[in-house]
Amino acid sequence: MSQQHTSEQYFDESAAHRRFETLAIHAGNTADPLTGAVVPPIYQVSTYKQDGVGGLRGGYEYSRSANPTRTALEENLAALEGGRRGLAFASGLAAEDCLLRTLLAPGDHVVIPDDAYGGTFRLFAKVLSRWGVDFSVAHTSDPAAVQAALTPRTKAIWVETPSNPLLNITDIAGLAGIARSAGARLVVDNTFASPYLQQPLALGADVVVHSTTKYMGGHSDVVGGALVVDDAELADELAYHQNAMGAVAGPFDAWLVLRGIKTLAVRMDRHCENATRIAEMLTTHPRVSKVLYPGLPEHPGHEVAAKQMKAFGGMISFQVDGGEEAAVAVCDRAKLFTLGESLGGVESLIEHPGRMTHASAAGSALEVPSDLVRLSVGIESADDLLADLQQALG
Repeated sequence: MSQQHTSEQYFDESAAHRRFETLAIHAGNTADPLTGAVVPPIYQVSTYKQDGVGGLRGGYEYSRSANPTRTALEENLAALEGGRRGLAFASGLAAEDCLLRTLLAPGDHVVIPDDAYGGTFRLFAKVLSRWGVDFSVAHTSDPAAVQAALTPRTKAIWVETPSNPLLNITDIAGLAGIARSAGARLVVDNTFASPYLQQPLALGADVVVHSTTKYMGGHSDVVGGALVVDDAELADELAYHQNAMGAVAGPFDAWLVLRGIKTLAVRMDRHCENATRIAEMLTTHPRVSKVLYPGLPEHPGHEVAAKQMKAFGGMISFQVDGGEEAAVAVCDRAKLFTLGESLGGVESLIEHPGRMTHASAAGSALEVPSDLVRLSVGIESADDLLADLQQALG
């Protein structure tokens, strides 16, 4: 196996104190030594010439084990999350699968949120359960509920904050203390916030998970996932399993995510600004019964979100008077908001979670309200987005 590539190769004393916007553009993005190209090349290669048996150039032997384009992305991810090692995968669920098979063994137990992403729930309920891993569902915004769900076999507490799709907020630092006392790892899915808005490792989390398909890529043109950790031993274990299991990010996908990250800060500022205006409009609309957005003062997690996030993100969910068919009709009538799954791109998306992204949770404790609509607010003109929602609501 090739040598491990970490963000430590990038950092020097001055770099460690650079601001997020600078790290997003420069971490891992060293100029090509051969040509001076300022953008890392796409190393579309499977294998590498060795200078004699075992004589590897830069530690590269086979692109499942390591690839220079993927290394650049992984160094960048580690820098943005303040971790020791970043690892890039073919999808967010591939990252989750690698993490869980590293942390867990048959007979172990995990606490997961009561409104986890449908794909995460499916991984636990339909895949890992057959492998002998047990899980309990808890409202992770309530420390007492998490404490009650713990067992002597609990090895991990899984958190999404903000959560998908109900936008619940979990106190990361508070839950980190509970996890440590229980001898469990705290895993935080930071996809909705992105590292620009929230830094889970600094708040005590052990692992950060991302679907880099979303805000990190930012342009709805790539599928990817990532893990970031600060513990050296865990980093080595994850890197071993990443190579052994093989669901790595390809070089072009890694390059696309790395390109997207360069504008993450400016995009997130606009996502948050637009989402705030839309959430405020929805709270006054007569056909909307409830708005779920942590930036609203009446949101139950508002104070915690204000403490641990830079801003409140670009995701909004709301419930529509008239039930499921009324919610579906709003999705169908939207024109500028594209009806589609996923999130985090520059374009605005609308969906019905119960029939789309969270259909796998139907009939379970994680089933979402049938009258729920989820928005991924893009970076278009806020006025145009507001007008589209108003006509869709009718």
